[in-house]
Amino acid sequence: MSKVLQLKNKDKQGNIKNVGKIEIRNESNDTAGLYFYGDIVSSEWEKWEDADTCPDDVLKFLKDIEGTKNLNIYINSGGGSVFAGMSIYNILKRNQAYKIAYIDGLAGSIASVIPFAADKIIIPANGYMMIHNAWSFTWGNAKELRKFADSLDVIDQGILNVYEANLKEGIKIEAIKQMMDNETWFTGKEAAEYFDIEVAPENKSVACVSDYFGSYTNIPDDLKTKEEIQPENKIDNNQIEKAKARLLLKSRL
Repeated sequence: MSKVLQLKNKDKQGNIKNVGKIEIRNESNDTAGLYFYGDIVSSEWEKWEDADTCPDDVLKFLKDIEGTKNLNIYINSGGGSVFAGMSIYNILKRNQAYKIAYIDGLAGSIASVIPFAADKIIIPANGYMMIHNAWSFTWGNAKELRKFADSLDVIDQGILNVYEANLKEGIKIEAIKQMMDNETWFTGKEAAEYFDIEVAPENKSVACVSDYFGSYTNIPDDLKTKEEIQPENKIDNNQIEKAKARLLLKSRL
């Protein structure tokens, strides 16, 4: 049984408007499912697609299923706002349900942090995880730019702290830091070599479309191929311009 929690808010004129939706699947009497199948954004006003998720969505979702003993978290996201993602991680981390995170296709950028809020992470052998350093658009004089770079270093350290708490025994955080520097894409099997993650058999591939793919440099060739051979995932010029406009709005990871 499932239902859709329709998210509403008032615009500046006081009119009620739909700002997204989040699906609640009651997989049994004591188990619910939460889906991150779009980009991670800071608020309802930043959503460009229904699948995009902000921290307030997660708070509303958890309130709606309060008392549920088990929570399955399904992730197929290319990332988004670092602060929104860290907020979602902390919200889920303190929830008392037993949580299993399933990386259905991709947990990329800040979406790679969210599954570590779970008690158990499962990724198919042909799934992906991507980690990299925080980045953003900015401007200013030399002094301001140096200060901004220092702020990005602090953000990176916060993300590293989450990764470090979930490393396999014998793995040094310095290795993960170097991988972040290089923008590293792991297959499910490779991710399990570094993190406490359980690898499942290969699944049928789940397509992932994100505004942020155009900003990543090391996307695996097979992901590029999927984009090319699936007409429904081709991005037209209007979508490209929309993505560019969105990227200019906020600092992103």
